[in-house]
Amino acid sequence: MHTIDLAVIVVYLLASAWLGLWLSGKQRTVRDYFIGNRQLPWWAVCLSVVATETSALTVISTPGIAFLDNVTFLQVAVGYFIGRLAVAFVLLPRYYRGEMTTAYAYLGVRFGRGMQGTTAVTFLFTRLLADGVRLFAAAIPMKIVLDSFGMELSYFTIVALLGVATILYTLVGGIRAVVWVDVLQMGVYMVGGIVALAVIVQSLDVNFLAVAHDAGKTQFLDFASSPISAPYATVTALVGGALLSTASHGADQIIVQRLLGCKSLRDAQMAVVVSGVVVFFQFALFLTVGLALYSYYEQRTVDQLGLANSDELFPTFIVEGMPVGVAGLMLAGIMAAAMSTLSSSLSALSSSTMSDLYQRFTRRPLEEERALKLSRLFTLGWGLVFIGAAAMFTGTENPVVELGLSVASLTYGGLLGAFFLGMWVHRARQVDAAIAFGVAIVTMSALFLFAPELVGFTWYTAIGVAITVGLGYLLSLRHRDPDPRAGTAALPPRPDTEERA
Repeated sequence: MHTIDLAVIVVYLLASAWLGLWLSGKQRTVRDYFIGNRQLPWWAVCLSVVATETSALTVISTPGIAFLDNVTFLQVAVGYFIGRLAVAFVLLPRYYRGEMTTAYAYLGVRFGRGMQGTTAVTFLFTRLLADGVRLFAAAIPMKIVLDSFGMELSYFTIVALLGVATILYTLVGGIRAVVWVDVLQMGVYMVGGIVALAVIVQSLDVNFLAVAHDAGKTQFLDFASSPISAPYATVTALVGGALLSTASHGADQIIVQRLLGCKSLRDAQMAVVVSGVVVFFQFALFLTVGLALYSYYEQRTVDQLGLANSDELFPTFIVEGMPVGVAGLMLAGIMAAAMSTLSSSLSALSSSTMSDLYQRFTRRPLEEERALKLSRLFTLGWGLVFIGAAAMFTGTENPVVELGLSVASLTYGGLLGAFFLGMWVHRARQVDAAIAFGVAIVTMSALFLFAPELVGFTWYTAIGVAITVGLGYLLSLRHRDPDPRAGTAALPPRPDTEERA
């Protein structure tokens, strides 16, 4: 690495933070702080959604998947697109009908405060762990860069520095700063990926696709592997990817918050559907980079290259093989992408804490200025907690992108199942939903901790949905009549309900 690269990284990170603050404007209300007063353009929200869900994990880890195995991971992206269609035409209309600011406000209208609070708390802890993995992922290339300059900082120190920088612009700029910085970050790391692929191809004297094909790495569909234990078997990837995307984009506040910031329901639907197309091409790009690296490193294994795991593969190439200046910009894009994901989580966590927990349970009227200050305080608090959570991850044998998706999938099934139970089973009461939701979370956590080899992580969401809906339905049979709230949740809420939501 050259000193110019380090200078590019520093300048870029400072410039991206400044741009986010400059474009965000002054936040005057909680609604403005959390959903941009519903004035965000759909295309910016679309790119922000993509940057948030993939971030540094895609850039760092996806090339390693193709390098180690093949491109069957791309099937998951097809499932992602299918799931987005369900979000666009089933869930989003309900959110916009009630003018809600969080995904869990619907569950509050349908079941009651207890279920809204339960799902919100679950979201808070799941997001904390899942994005703790993402923040740790950003520290991997940063450590490689600093080590090359003789600055051997620990992962915790790097995580703390990235976390503090992110907290500052999120604290001031709100969701507008988050979205516009996301747009910048995505453009940078996508261009960086294209440049990296071009550099690799230019340095090769062989057709890397032919080499990859001969090694069986261009396989896209997989009908031979077990659909239960193999996460990228075709049926598993499509069904699991669809349900995972439905849950992550329809029941996870980090994405729903952005979609609620669009000017209209139609704009939100455009943003989420088009994002599925963008994600497919993004995955394809970085998987292709992995195939090219397989030829670049002369088909050697990760161990033969002296690397700890496949997540260090692409960052190592960036440091050693990219042109001066371009390498620094690429690494800055990776770190800034992780920062944008963290800022998204901070905004989503603070909005859910404020709307689903504090205001819902205290029922204490607040002046707008006081509510905005409290919201920023929640942002600061969650930022500090995030730094501690990311420091828990010091390494992983599997690609870090799989770890991040596995952690997020533990509760996605229960969350999505709770939404489906509320929409489809009109006799279900709050206690039925809470019991079914709790059983799903406990079951998936036990499976992840004690028997991860039995079921591929792409099935986690499907299993969670089945448990929540199935058990919730059985429990609802105790009741003779439909829950009165079932009809209320399907209609525009009363003014007092809307205000609480």
